[in-house]
Amino acid sequence: EVQLVESGGGLVQAGGSLRLSCAASGFTFDDYVIGWFRQAPGKEREGVSSISSSNGITYYRDSVKGRFTISSDNAKKTVYLQMNSLKPEDTAVYYCAADITGAGINYDYWGQGTQVTVSS
Repeated sequence: EVQLVESGGGLVQAGGSLRLSCAASGFTFDDYVIGWFRQAPGKEREGVSSISSSNGITYYRDSVKGRFTISSDNAKKTVYLQMNSLKPEDTAVYYCAADITGAGINYDYWGQGTQVTVSS
């Protein structure tokens, strides 16, 4: 069974850093995309970053470019999101999700989420 488990959230001051981890298991496919999403109170869920297992292509939303870095350890099927220079507007529940088709369009599997809180 496909399972995603996030970890690494917490409370930090503005300008601080956190590294989120997403450990995936139960995959029987070679190609998949892992995406990070976040949802802040009163706001819609938005895509933050993603990475493809097949070609390593990454995506970042504009507001996190230069501050966040996504990386993966394909052998461990673990994806990391290094978040630097955190801002209060980064406060949200962060979720990782998997698209096992490799297209990065339909994310069918989701983790439980991890809270990131950035104080001003």
